[in-house]
Amino acid sequence: MREALKAAAAYFCTTFAAGFLLGTIRTLLVEPKTGALGAVALELPLMLAVSWIACGWALRRFNVESRFSPRLVMGLVALALLLLAELWVSTALAGRSVGEHLALYQTAPVLLGLIAQLAYAVFPLVRLR
Repeated sequence: MREALKAAAAYFCTTFAAGFLLGTIRTLLVEPKTGALGAVALELPLMLAVSWIACGWALRRFNVESRFSPRLVMGLVALALLLLAELWVSTALAGRSVGEHLALYQTAPVLLGLIAQLAYAVFPLVRLR
C-alpha cells in the first residue's frame, strides 16, 4: 500500500504542476477570448492526456500492484490532494473564502473540471492489467 501512496503523491504533483501552468495560460490568454466554459473545454483534453500519461508513469515508477484496492487508494488520495491544492489556490492566491470557493462548484466551468477530476481519480483503476 505504501507504493500506492507514493504513486498518488507523484501523480498529484505531476498533474498539479501541469494544471497550474495550463490554468494560468487558460485564465490569462484563452478565457478572455472564449469565456470561462470555452476555455475549460479547450484545456480539458490536454489535462486528461497529461493525467493519463502521469498515471501510467507513477504506476510503473512505484510498481503499484495490479489489484483493485491499491489502485483505488492511489486514485482517491491523488484526488483528495488535488482538491485540497485547488482549495488552497482559490483561498490563498485568489483571495476567496472557503464558502466562495465551494460556491464555484455551482458553475458550469467548475463542474466540467470536476467531472475531469473524477476521471483523473479513476485512471489508476482503468489502467489495471
